[in-house]
Amino acid sequence: MKGLWLEPKKLERVLRGQGFRGSPYKLLVGDLVDNNRLIREARSRPIPLTQDIAPRVAPLLVRTMKSYGMRAHNIVIIIIFLMTYYDSQCNVGKMSLTWFGPIPRVNIMDPELVREILSNKFGHFEKPKNNPIVELLATGLANYEGEKWAKHRRIINPAFHQEKLKLMLPAFSASCADLINRWKKLLDSSSDPCEIDVWPEFQNFTGDVISRTAFGSSFEEGRRIFHLQREQAENVMEVINSIPIPGLRFLPTKRNIRMREIDKEVCQILNGIINNKMEVRQRGDVCNDLLGILLESNFKLSEELNNSKNLALTIKEVIEECKLFYFAGQETTSVLLTWTIILLSVNQDWQSCARQEVFQVFGDGKPFFDGLNRLKIVTMILYEVLRLYPPVVFLVRCTYKEMKLGEMTFPPGVQLCLPILLIHSDPEIWGEDASEFKPERFSEGIAKASRDRVAFFPFGWGPRICIGQSFALMEAKLALAMMLQNFSFELSPKYSHAPHNVVTIQPQHGAQVLLHRL
Repeated sequence: MKGLWLEPKKLERVLRGQGFRGSPYKLLVGDLVDNNRLIREARSRPIPLTQDIAPRVAPLLVRTMKSYGMRAHNIVIIIIFLMTYYDSQCNVGKMSLTWFGPIPRVNIMDPELVREILSNKFGHFEKPKNNPIVELLATGLANYEGEKWAKHRRIINPAFHQEKLKLMLPAFSASCADLINRWKKLLDSSSDPCEIDVWPEFQNFTGDVISRTAFGSSFEEGRRIFHLQREQAENVMEVINSIPIPGLRFLPTKRNIRMREIDKEVCQILNGIINNKMEVRQRGDVCNDLLGILLESNFKLSEELNNSKNLALTIKEVIEECKLFYFAGQETTSVLLTWTIILLSVNQDWQSCARQEVFQVFGDGKPFFDGLNRLKIVTMILYEVLRLYPPVVFLVRCTYKEMKLGEMTFPPGVQLCLPILLIHSDPEIWGEDASEFKPERFSEGIAKASRDRVAFFPFGWGPRICIGQSFALMEAKLALAMMLQNFSFELSPKYSHAPHNVVTIQPQHGAQVLLHRL
């Protein structure tokens, strides 16, 4: 009872004493019941074709910010102002309080405070401990802390070096050529234009890319893993949004049994791939795919440290990194490409500008590495899509000791929510046109796109910034360039605008476009 009532109420008193406002704590469930109800209501109907998607994707967060986040107790603001001689209303007034079950979650909208949290200089703001059943999707680098994170990052870094990515460009091109040829065949066998749901198409494409570049296999060999990981992601979202009943993860429920079955099968497949790679290495052959580079880096570190087993990655740890490759590598780029095509279908002028740039740089030829770096308009478009449709809605960090942030003090046991989607669309940061698709705001780079350079962080920020962001952006640039060389596209009348959150922001009813051959 202490952890379900006394501790949450104690934390609530401390936070409210500093002016934080939000819904009162409800025993065990917190805001989870309200959150699930609001999500069900939001998903029951599409929205107009607007880029203001937060009310549908994160309804509880939006409601809380509107009700509590834009104002604080006046007396608290006055006291803080007198103590600090600067406008702390931005810090306190744009925070709000929600409850993730029995855990208080403070929503932070100030980019400067976000930067301080993500800088994580002393390791005081860490990722929350996941429910072990949730970790069946993937753990790996993204979920580790401290020395373990540093070790994994050091071993994995070489796989994402620019020179290694350059070697993977032919695999990117091969996967995209397969996609282009498939679309051309569809146009040959039907009238022009041809309607295509690009969401599953891009899932297959990015699945093929990650299979070739990470494991040297084709998508057909990895298809089973993708289906399993997709199902696992849906199960994970159900677990995250369910009431946290103590001990539930140990019970043989239908969902728990299925999640463990999926994990077992995925691990078996990946173990076979890893064993094959190790046999290739023992024969002296060179593997320039991500897994081969990771294994080579791991062996080298082990040898440098006198083969100390506890300092190199175990097979189980390699498998977890592979699961993360599969899920994060495929999901991030597939959603980015999907929303890019949707927005370019609506904004034909930007589609034309991007196509003109692609032909200026590549003509009718295959995109090459240096040329991809010269695609300024394409880069602006991708940044703007990432602003409006970031891969994840928010990041969460925890306090494990009393921590001071700005002029606020947080006791241990508080979660800090950094709502990427809301910060990316905040009019005070981006201007009154924050909800509009305007790639020109990135014409002078990220630093000058908004009133605060830390206001744009689709891949995170600081030392834990996503290690695969260059991989994802290079893949997206190449795919978009090749599609623009061969097709034009417009939105299908069947398209229903319904973004929703399934770990990443996805189109609930698909992404139907009309494809024209150039």
